[in-house]
Amino acid sequence: MSSIKIECVVTERYRIGESPVWDDREGVLVYVDITGQKVCRWNPSTNKIQSASLDEPVGSVALRKSGGYVVATGTTFSALNWKDLSVTPLARVDEDKPNNRFNDGKVDPEGRFFAGTMSQEIRPAVVERNQGSLFTLYADHSVVKHFDMVDISNGLDWSLDHKTMYYIDSLSYTVDALDYDVKTGKTSNRRHVYKLQQDEGIPDGMCIDAEGKLWVACYNGGRVIRIDPQAGKVIQTVKLPVDKTTSCAFGGKDYSEMYVTSACDGMDEEWTARQPQSGGIYKITGLGVKGIAPTAFAG
Repeated sequence: MSSIKIECVVTERYRIGESPVWDDREGVLVYVDITGQKVCRWNPSTNKIQSASLDEPVGSVALRKSGGYVVATGTTFSALNWKDLSVTPLARVDEDKPNNRFNDGKVDPEGRFFAGTMSQEIRPAVVERNQGSLFTLYADHSVVKHFDMVDISNGLDWSLDHKTMYYIDSLSYTVDALDYDVKTGKTSNRRHVYKLQQDEGIPDGMCIDAEGKLWVACYNGGRVIRIDPQAGKVIQTVKLPVDKTTSCAFGGKDYSEMYVTSACDGMDEEWTARQPQSGGIYKITGLGVKGIAPTAFAG
């Protein structure tokens, strides 16, 4: 195992930093601040940050094949044009639930954008239960609901053979697997892969590596864990200097760097004094494994 190095590369303190995705077209890391209502891009070569302010909480962002990004904001799937920072609504969900908002999302291997909803937080990680659902935005902007009764719809990714979708509903404290039909985008046969231990925190964002292992950021656990989904066990733990780790993604020129977002919402003065870089973005190098490039939304 090569020596692991962890550094805070973006020191700006985001309220709920989330949804990191590497944009190879520009060589930048794209991410959101959910309650800060913005989409940001950080350029590692210049260390500059650009941001787009939106009118609603923004749960997730993904690349868009035709340029710019697709975002899940409020309860609307929208396109974000980075050149003029304009936002164009594509489809709406949960119109009968005005207190809901989108949370994490990701594009499947065929270019469909998956994102789930939850009720607005009463305080960090405390929500009205069973209000969320998981949705897919297809390339033609039609929407399919997969299932409901979700508490906090969170991390998701697909196995390397595209036959399994992995999914996290945070308050179940489990990482789940579903059979996946990549031709249609349909899911079935949901089951548990791994249940987090009490000291590991709350499972949040997730990504897969080039060896088919899952990396899960653990909110209030201050770590990312690497799970072998076949064995159903943790095979590696990387601890970070902040508790509120929210999501993770591979990036950099060869996808050998891991970027971990974090949050600072709900922290008191004493906690903030102890972990002043909460809400920043961390880069982990030396993991000895690479990620895979994200797929862009086809619509």
